[in-house]
Formats: sequence, structure tokens, C-alpha cells
Amino acid sequence: MTYLTVYTDGPAPETLLRTEDQAEIATSLKEIGVRLRHWEIVDGLDGATQDEVLAAYRDQVAAVVAEEGYTFVDVAQLGPDAPADVAAAARAKFLNEHTHDDDEVRFFVSGSGIFYLHVDGKVHAVFCEPGDLLSVPKQTTHWFDMGTRPHFTAIRFFHDDDGWVGDFTGDSISSRIPDYDTIAAGR
Repeated sequence: MTYLTVYTDGPAPETLLRTEDQAEIATSLKEIGVRLRHWEIVDGLDGATQDEVLAAYRDQVAAVVAEEGYTFVDVAQLGPDAPADVAAAARAKFLNEHTHDDDEVRFFVSGSGIFYLHVDGKVHAVFCEPGDLLSVPKQTTHWFDMGTRPHFTAIRFFHDDDGWVGDFTGDSISSRIPDYDTIAAGR
């Protein structure tokens, strides 16, 4: 189930909201232009190949591609058995605040991760789990944390065949907001 925490973005961030209420989460995210939808979960895909994951969600993926005009869809995944250096490098790649020239759209097949959306003086930490489809508009400042022991499989949608390309802001805000491990432990 999706979990949302909203923080102020000052030097000593304060918690403004913590909720698992799906209607409250959807409303809060809609206010910043972010869409959260839910798909039925297909069991047995943890550790599946990209082709197996995409085949299991063929109809849903086709609908999103038709609605939004995406041209490239792939699957990103990292499991708890990944070597520590691989997990640390993957985490570090996404952990600093950045933007994209494309929407960031992810569907969580298994596992979890947090998208931190920095908008209008607040940080919305969206803890995504299986069944969550998050659509973050292009140019939204954000970062992603998968924790120190990453475990997730996500379908990614792109308008460009180059895939994930980040434009880093240089802001250190991600170091001031509670990380994945802290939020996950407090749920």
C-alpha cells in the first residue's frame, strides 16, 4: 500500500503529513501534478525476466503507451541478493535531486522504493509498493531511494529511446530528508 510523508524543505525539515489513506495521497499528489494509479498485481514475478514481466502486464502497458505516446518501455530490477557494491552504485545513481526532460513513470511489480518530489517548498516522499503506478511530470525536481538493500522490480515508460537521463540540481536536500531505510522502519 502506498505511503506518503510530506516534509518542509528547510535546513531542519519538519513532518507535515504521514498517511496511508489512498484518497488523501491521491489528492495531495494531484495538487502537485503527480498521478498515482493502481493496477492489479500479478503474483510470481519477483525475479522474473523483463520479457516475462512485460508479458504479464501486456494489456496495461499497451493502454499506458496508447494514452501517453511512450516509445520505449523496459524493466528495472534489483534484488536483495545483488552484490553490495552493485546495490550501492545503483542507489547512488538516483539519490541526488534531479529533473528529467521526460516524465518519470514507474509501475512497481514487486518490492518497493521511494520517490521524493520537491515541489513548492515541500518534499513529498511517496513510498511505492506493488501495484503502484506513479507518473511524475517532466521537470519535477525529485530523487529516488531504494534503500541499502534494494528489492524492487519496476516497469519504466519513456518518450525517448535514450531511457533514463537525469539533470542534477546540485542541491543537497536529499541528505536532509529521512531516507528509505528510516521511513520503511517507521511504518
